[in-house]
Amino acid sequence: MISSLRSFRVLAACALTLACEQPRTHVATVSDDFGDPVRIGQPPTRIVSLNPVTTEMLFAFGAGSRLVGRSQFDLWPDSARRVPDLGNGLQPNVEVVLGAHPDLVILYASQDNRPAAARFRAAGVATLSLRTDHIADFRRTVQMLGAILRDPSRAGAVSDSVFRTLGRVRAATTKLSRPTVFWHIWDAPLITIGAGSFMTELVDIAGGKNAYADITAPSATVSLEDVARRDPDFILAGPQGVQKISEDRRWRIVRAVREGKVLTVDTVLVGRPGVRLGEAAVSLANLLHPGTLH
Repeated sequence: MISSLRSFRVLAACALTLACEQPRTHVATVSDDFGDPVRIGQPPTRIVSLNPVTTEMLFAFGAGSRLVGRSQFDLWPDSARRVPDLGNGLQPNVEVVLGAHPDLVILYASQDNRPAAARFRAAGVATLSLRTDHIADFRRTVQMLGAILRDPSRAGAVSDSVFRTLGRVRAATTKLSRPTVFWHIWDAPLITIGAGSFMTELVDIAGGKNAYADITAPSATVSLEDVARRDPDFILAGPQGVQKISEDRRWRIVRAVREGKVLTVDTVLVGRPGVRLGEAAVSLANLLHPGTLH
């Protein structure tokens, strides 16, 4: 009897020790840009990213294999095209996204996405809504995704690489003349970028000055007559925008058009504050100041 009792106590002690030694799931809690708490237990393995910026980051982290869905605009890197296209990133089809059985959905924090975020949460899916409008938002987003994926070192390496390149571009252009530029975003109505956009920050780093930097919003509708009055040294536009400007004789009232100073930008490269921000700054610097960087 005593021997049996002693054996039971030994077994019980061993079981308690083993139970205590089992790894505990660490729960990470972050607040997204809607101010909603996001609780992540184990690192997510089935991610739907409906934001090109975060999709690019996930591939840069080596986590592209965890993606089970993306938006129709998430086309870089090329391997992102093999991830199922779940449609629009704004006001997404909630049922289609839930059909991918994600354990994390990442949205752009637009007011248009608030209802979808609420529905994903109601369905029990962790949902992270992030607004990436400035270069500083890039660093913050990288750090947050690094924490969620439990890979802060990889996140730090990605962030440091981007900011080293941005610093190199700024150093190369800081003593150069600063031409003014008008950034053509849309034609009808005519839309340009303001100081509230990371694209204005890129122009500044690349050694230029946004002719509409006095507008605090990310973008604004302007008139062609006002563009002519501000008299930018260069016009930046995507391939389609350059074609429209060249075909519309009304643009001849702008000196930069008459002088052939309409520059074609790679809209996929410069149009989002993602992991290629450094490359975007290099490309703009070489457009405004040819031969400055290699």
